Amino acid sequence: MKTLIRVGLVGVTGYTGVELLRLLAGHPRMTLTRATSRNEAGKRIEDIHPAFLGTNVGGLVISEPEPKDLAGACDLVFLAVPHVTAMEIGADLVDAGLKVVDLSADFRLRDPAVYEEWYKHPHARPAHLAEAVYGLPELYAKAIKKARLVANPGCYPTAAILGLMPALKNRLASSQGIVIDAKSGTSGAGRGLKAANLFCEVADSFKAYGLGAHRHTPEIEQELSALARKTVRLSFNPHLVPMSRGILETIYTTLKKDLSAEDIHAAYKAAYDHHPWVRVLPLGRLPETRFVRGTLFCDIGLVKDARTDRLIIVCAIDNLCRGASGQAMVNANLMTGLSPDAGIPAAPMSL
Repeated sequence: MKTLIRVGLVGVTGYTGVELLRLLAGHPRMTLTRATSRNEAGKRIEDIHPAFLGTNVGGLVISEPEPKDLAGACDLVFLAVPHVTAMEIGADLVDAGLKVVDLSADFRLRDPAVYEEWYKHPHARPAHLAEAVYGLPELYAKAIKKARLVANPGCYPTAAILGLMPALKNRLASSQGIVIDAKSGTSGAGRGLKAANLFCEVADSFKAYGLGAHRHTPEIEQELSALARKTVRLSFNPHLVPMSRGILETIYTTLKKDLSAEDIHAAYKAAYDHHPWVRVLPLGRLPETRFVRGTLFCDIGLVKDARTDRLIIVCAIDNLCRGASGQAMVNANLMTGLSPDAGIPAAPMSL
């Protein structure tokens, strides 16, 4: 019998925590040994998440998030807690010899000054910030395999980076003047009680937010600048859509070369030929969020607008799975020597 990998989950009450429970409940090589929450300690997982009644994670008693306890009971820990909160405990767990996948933003930005500028809080563990590997498997799988600390990408940046990577890396489109028009389901705002996210506030409505100031902007620019080998400054414009999960991004770029739609499509297909979770759709077909729901898929559709000399890129992902917990699971699989797709759903929840 193969040895099971002992896993801890810090932050079991939020949406990303619930999604990780869903994946861990069916994982062939990982066993959940600790699930933590300061507010729900002492309860069983099935008490606060009845969906897991009768599963192999449902009966686990929730504990306080104590680094010493986690270090003694786990080999790897997922941090599904807000930014700033993850910083100290993540560093402490790494120092204790554990592998850590952090779903917050605390270790994504390589420059601590940029982190402080956008998150209005000094970075308390810059040495660990320098060690962290950005957890986008299509770009950094080799480094992730060797990492002790992985910074799981944000949901919006995941779609934006995957959508733009072939265009910038192959210099098909200009690195300047990029506009990202992004829409997310309400689960992207988290499970906390906020009046603006109540059903009556979001149902049958559609709104923009964080224009010109969204904290995912420097994360997107950081990774795209590395791909383009020059500084990228772009306009990132998020919107809230009255659906529970999913992200759709329409990205506008200016073509640098006189290429046909077929040439552009071929370049994208070649870029993702060995990356099964990125599906470049046939020309004439555009992504929909329902076709990626609950999966790691990133669907990409391409349109050449010859009249304006633009390449329009449309990307769809599931914000909770590909944009958070599922991607975190892939990173954990890579870090522990497992197949990247272990425990990952193969088909979407299309209805």
